[in-house]
Amino acid sequence: MLKTIIRERRSIKKFNGKPVSLSDVTAVLDDAAWAPNHGNREPWRFVVAGEKGLEAIRETLKECTIPKWEMLSEEELEKKTAGFKLPGAFVFVIVPEDARQKERLEDFSAASAFIQNAQLLAWEKGIGTCWKTPAWLDAPKFRQALNVKPGERILALLQFGYCDEVPKAKERTPIEEKITYFG
Repeated sequence: MLKTIIRERRSIKKFNGKPVSLSDVTAVLDDAAWAPNHGNREPWRFVVAGEKGLEAIRETLKECTIPKWEMLSEEELEKKTAGFKLPGAFVFVIVPEDARQKERLEDFSAASAFIQNAQLLAWEKGIGTCWKTPAWLDAPKFRQALNVKPGERILALLQFGYCDEVPKAKERTPIEEKITYFG
């Protein structure tokens, strides 16, 4: 069953607008927390936005700047926030930015495993997800709106939602082409 879920899960980019219950999102996050993490540090926290939070996020983005630190025009804003209209819920994954490189990489890896767990668990419930890393996650006003503290980073925007059509699988390189045997 797990093999099937791993192989059949897809990143959903076209959601149908049906809301996802926050209790389903919370249940997914609760189970995903069993991801491996060095020293059981659990280096993650979340900001979860359902239907009510999505408009607040959109309004916050109106005041945010893009990486070139220019204000967004109405056209740019509409383009950047179009994705906030159809997914049923959003999870912002926040991790500490440890000054020690080894711990920072361990925390990043653990949070990535957490996100993969969440995507697989959501898929098992019939909920699609898409892991995104838009540049505006680092915009100071957006960080402030989500109460992201100094020394923390928004690692991912994880969209949850339902879709009417599952995308086809993309080909994978045969694993034999990726393996070098040593010894």
